[in-house]
Amino acid sequence: MPKRIVPLSDIQVSKAKPKDKDYNLFDGGGLYLLVTSTGGKLWRMKYRFEGKERRIAFGSYPEISLADARRRKEEARKLVANGTDPGNLKKAQKQAGEDRTANSFEVIAREWFGAFQNQWTPGHATKLFSRLERELFPYIGAMPIEEIKAPDVLKVLKRIESRGILETAHRVKTIISQVLRYAIAHGHRADRDCTADLRGALPPARAKHFGALTDPKEVAPLLRAIDSFQGSFVVKCALQLSPMLFCRPGELRGMEWAELNLDSAEWNIPVERMKLKNQTKQDRKGQFHLVPLSSQAVQILRELHPLTGHSKYVFPCHRTPLRPMSENAITAALRRLGYTGSEMTGHGFRATARTILDEVLGFRPDIIEHQLAHAVRDANGRAYNRTSFLKDRRQMMQQWADYLDGLKAGAKVISIRQVV
Repeated sequence: MPKRIVPLSDIQVSKAKPKDKDYNLFDGGGLYLLVTSTGGKLWRMKYRFEGKERRIAFGSYPEISLADARRRKEEARKLVANGTDPGNLKKAQKQAGEDRTANSFEVIAREWFGAFQNQWTPGHATKLFSRLERELFPYIGAMPIEEIKAPDVLKVLKRIESRGILETAHRVKTIISQVLRYAIAHGHRADRDCTADLRGALPPARAKHFGALTDPKEVAPLLRAIDSFQGSFVVKCALQLSPMLFCRPGELRGMEWAELNLDSAEWNIPVERMKLKNQTKQDRKGQFHLVPLSSQAVQILRELHPLTGHSKYVFPCHRTPLRPMSENAITAALRRLGYTGSEMTGHGFRATARTILDEVLGFRPDIIEHQLAHAVRDANGRAYNRTSFLKDRRQMMQQWADYLDGLKAGAKVISIRQVV
């Protein structure tokens, strides 16, 4: 006759004390409490399935109460009666949950970002990851990627659109599409790119052009205003170099002293820091964009060196020399000078130089494009060649700086076509 087991009480369970060795307190029906020598109280159940004795864990006390453990025991007994092993079912459910987590949008998006990060400029990569963390992970990050459908994506996009940043909504849609296509290509169980179903769901984003002054008569007072800037000397130097070098704002603020050779009047920008879309990672390796420096640019940099030469960056952040100047520093300075975003931006100096160098000074467009670091293939088919038209570019950069000095001095603006 089997030994009768007296069911446990809540008091027995709560007052069970650890001993030198682990021991069991039985409740009946296979359920028991394992009390460990370290003070743990773990619910377990013994059962037989297909003639073999097996065990299943239900969790620990007090998180799982005596009543909860008994309910789980009864559910397990019903599974056994219906021919299902509760232990194997629990393992399968756990694996399914792990699979869902492993294939969540956030996990795949992080993998996609890591795979392509080296192909982007640091600034672009930072901005893109910020959009992932701010606009996507909180809303669809935990969703298994194969379960993401067009309505889920549209809900995210409409949330962004409601904040009045339609362009960002379109960019986020592109990011989602790229992650989904990456998941399809790498066997992450996504069936298709559902963003294709959202064509026309968002109003088209209006093309945004950077504010830029292209009339020499308007550029002249801007240059004089820059020379009279009353803010930080570091920012003033950056402002003075912006029209002179007409590089991208991120390239200028990230300028490092190690990239400069003032004796040979050259600035060699590592291509990794630049926006060259048509270059492969191999193309970028060891490549530099050479910016010839005019005598005026060299003078500005020599005057700045005693102040920031101890830092890695020519234009360090005012809070810490370990980071470059804020991307908003030039924009804020232009606003202090009274120029709105529709009138002039840091990026707008490129359009200023491109227009005047071509239409007023008469330099050839291919020389200008090479200095702007646009992907113009040379005679050997290379997407970028740092020495292309170098002699012509040196002459152009010096003549451009002299022309700007003339504008500041109030020289009569005459459209003289000088073909190099």
